[in-house]
Parts: sequence; structure tokens; C-alpha cells
Amino acid sequence: MDLKEIKSIIDLMKKNSLSEFELEEKDFKIKLKRPIGGGSGPTLGGPVDDPELTAYSALARQSAAVVHPGPVAAPAHASSASSGPESEIKSPMIGTFYGTPSPDAAPYVEVGSEVGPDTVVCIVEAMKVMNEIKAEARGVITAVVAENGKPVEFGQILFKIRPL
Repeated sequence: MDLKEIKSIIDLMKKNSLSEFELEEKDFKIKLKRPIGGGSGPTLGGPVDDPELTAYSALARQSAAVVHPGPVAAPAHASSASSGPESEIKSPMIGTFYGTPSPDAAPYVEVGSEVGPDTVVCIVEAMKVMNEIKAEARGVITAVVAENGKPVEFGQILFKIRPL
């Protein structure tokens, strides 16, 4: 199921005043919830405007239950450069995480990279649109949590950052 199909399900939910929708196929599960009164809802590929409407999906091999936003699995390359207080850079949308501008290019950032608010740290592809994600904070990357080429959820932690 792609993002276009998920968006059409959300539109059908709005038109028919449905508050919940759940679909499970052999390797995919999605559960959508929204307030009974309606609400504008999110536009997939952009930030969520209505926090009560959330979409959770995951491959069945990751979990048989609904996966809540957060890291699906910490990859082996996630490591910490510091034990101080950390912030998180989270995905503003559902999509595919890419840590490099192209498959053979160097990563945007690595553990130990110093970033500023306008530093591009990765790309999240949503509906065939490459969205550059900026750090939006000043600090040093202490962990790369998301895995390159893997799906990410809205609000999922992509990087951990130690503020400067």
C-alpha cells in the first residue's frame, strides 16, 4: 500500500464520518483513527494538522501489533558520542528515510557532525517528492537512529543531537 492509497482512505473516512479504519494484509497493517466530529486531518507528505488523527503502519515482520511512532528498530550504526542531555530530530511525515543525497554519495551527517538550524540532515521521500529535513537546532549528532532506505513514521526519531 502506498501513500496515495492511504490518503484516499483518509478522504473516504472524512466523507463517510468514520472515526476508525483498520486493514491487515499478509505483510502490512494500518490503523487510522480520527475524532468522531471530523476535523481537517493531515495531508500525507506534510505535517499533521490534527493531532488526534494518527496513522500507524508497519510491516508485519516488525510487529504483529500496531506500531506507534518511534524508532522501529535501532540499527547497528546508532551509537552515542556523549552521555549529556540530548534532543531528537523527528520525522515530520510518513515516508522513506534517506541519509544521503544519492546512493553513492556521502551521508548528509554522521555521528559527531556539527549542525545548525538550517543544516539538511536527511531526505524523507513521500509520494515521490524528496523532502529535505533540516536539523532546526544547533548541536552535534550523537546517534543516527533511522535506517537508510527504510520507511519512517510521523514523529519517529531520525537522529539524536546534543545541543551546543
